[in-house]
Amino acid sequence: MVIRMKSLFNNIRCLECGTQQTANLFPDACPSCGSAWQEAGYNLSELPINWPAIVSQRETNLWRYRELLPFTEETKLVSMGEGWTPLTKAEGLANELNHKEIWIKDERQQPTGSFKDRQASSTISALKDSGVKEMVLASTGNAAAAYAAYCARAGIKLWVFLTSSVPAEKMRELGLYGAEVVKITGTYDQAKKLAADFAADRGVFCDNGAKSIPNKEGMKTIAFEISEQLGWRAPDWYIQAVSGGLGPIGVLKGFTELFEAGLIDQVPKLGLVQVEGCAPMVRSWELGLDTAAPVSPDTLINVLSTGDPGYVYNILNQAINQNGGAMLAVSDGDAFRAMRGLARTEGFSVEPAASVAFAGLERLLEEGYIQPSETVVVNCSGHTFSAEKHALEDRYIVDLQLDLPNPGSNTQEGLDAALTHLDERVTSIVIIDDNPHDSRLIRKMLQRYKKYRVFEANNASEGVDLVKFRKPDLVVLDLTMPERDGFSILDELKRDERTCDIPVMIVSGKELTLDQADFLDHNAQSVFQKGNFSGQELVRNMVEMLGDDFVQPPDGFVESAGNVNLPKQVFGIVNPSKILVVDDNVWETRLLRKLFEARHRFEVIEAHSVSEAMNEISLCIPDLIILDLILPDKGGEELLNILRSEEETKNIPVIIVSAKDLQPDKRIRLTHSADSVWLKSTIDSNSLLAHVETLLLA
Repeated sequence: MVIRMKSLFNNIRCLECGTQQTANLFPDACPSCGSAWQEAGYNLSELPINWPAIVSQRETNLWRYRELLPFTEETKLVSMGEGWTPLTKAEGLANELNHKEIWIKDERQQPTGSFKDRQASSTISALKDSGVKEMVLASTGNAAAAYAAYCARAGIKLWVFLTSSVPAEKMRELGLYGAEVVKITGTYDQAKKLAADFAADRGVFCDNGAKSIPNKEGMKTIAFEISEQLGWRAPDWYIQAVSGGLGPIGVLKGFTELFEAGLIDQVPKLGLVQVEGCAPMVRSWELGLDTAAPVSPDTLINVLSTGDPGYVYNILNQAINQNGGAMLAVSDGDAFRAMRGLARTEGFSVEPAASVAFAGLERLLEEGYIQPSETVVVNCSGHTFSAEKHALEDRYIVDLQLDLPNPGSNTQEGLDAALTHLDERVTSIVIIDDNPHDSRLIRKMLQRYKKYRVFEANNASEGVDLVKFRKPDLVVLDLTMPERDGFSILDELKRDERTCDIPVMIVSGKELTLDQADFLDHNAQSVFQKGNFSGQELVRNMVEMLGDDFVQPPDGFVESAGNVNLPKQVFGIVNPSKILVVDDNVWETRLLRKLFEARHRFEVIEAHSVSEAMNEISLCIPDLIILDLILPDKGGEELLNILRSEEETKNIPVIIVSAKDLQPDKRIRLTHSADSVWLKSTIDSNSLLAHVETLLLA
């Protein structure tokens, strides 16, 4: 889609000192005061007097307001039909709350299910137009999903920094789009700092949230749409749940521009609602402060867990002082109750963050802020979301622990230490080899040396898809595979602009013709023939291809201690891991055998009592044990205690699979000795298989 009419974007203005500069979507700091808080300005006097009529003839998306958006006529937009979401009169809710004019701006209808698609489309369009190929974002969830989708569409690699409180379903959604997910055990504000430092180290673009001009410009279209849908009039109140505050800032800007252009007669009052466990703006507003005092988030609604709003509060506080409005907090319980009430009265299924706004609406009405005759619009910011739990495994997520052991410890030191190890943790490698033993061996060698992320594909089609999906730092490729040889794979990767620059290492047992050797010489970075090199040579070459310095392992450091110098002849041998299943139910052990042996990665040994299990273990130490608790001769817990007391078996991973519900104290006791505890009544075979593969193949 290409804009055909001229934008009126003609300057940027510093929000702190008022200094104006030439129009630029990604400006440097203000030359006068050094502030990063700048916004786009438009020559509103040139807006056609019949602009509403012109707009009404255009496509129903956010780009219909092109004169007041900062894009040139040549900009090729990254769009999925975002914008022009319904404005629905909430008659059921109005009856329940005894207020006549309540409207819901239904942002659930956006492509990824939240209002964040507006900023994502605007920002990714600007980045794509600027030639950006890689970016970094910190998010509490919804923005990450939006950016991941639009970056996938634009061919931009996205790094997302999330806190561990973000639901796993949202993280899996990001992986589905191909984003690189970094999960940290800190606060959202720490995630933002770590993301900015990571982007600076890599020299890539980092999204600036509410400071970003394209972000605010995308969000302001909410105000344009509301005004147009109400017949080019503004509501008396605009209500939204608030975390970082980008949405309200953008919407405020949109209403202000329409007011200054003479298209509406007022700028609405803002009703800004936060959760009690993370309400820095509300607390500061209630105390009459000009700047916000940060708080430590303590809420179940993690999407709204920004503890330090910074200058956003100054902007919104000033707007409320000028135009009217209020900031207030509601409890998590209030939000969940409002969520159920909205579903019951209006048929709207919303996420908890959106329900916070509706809980705030109730409070604003109860406390008399909103007058009976006033029109209210509530931003229904997002839909409930349930990703397919098994579409992706958690190996697509980098889990980054922040080392902050004491309350008084230096937070910055912890962030710096985490960042030091992050480059290693996010370096990704794809191995394509139809022999799972060989691919697993290469992965283990690499990960013993450094904590790289290594992905395996054991057939050609899966391998090509994985490379295009992950865009790794290195591809390790076998040449001989049943359905397609490695030469055609390499040729395809080098012809595709998305993958042509990824270095490829050949690890194969194939004897090469002169033509084949010449082809590899021009298209692969190195060639290793199976059986003619040591593990250390292979790892050294890989590490150096990734731009790292190889450190020689100490003398005498043998394989069993983690040495990468493995024997040459291990390649090409299929040696599946052995799983001992101990369960007196023969039918259930057969099902597990079928599950684990389907991919030819595991060999299953059955035992139907403790004595049989001990006999099997004496003959061959298994790589993993799956253990039922109820056995005919002794209890499974007794066997577990025996295993943990013996030197040869104390480190064998054990998974408890129980037929009966466990008391909390017993479950806790078992988890101290076993790797995980599963209930047969709720077990999911795909999840169990993924867990076993993580334990044995990682």
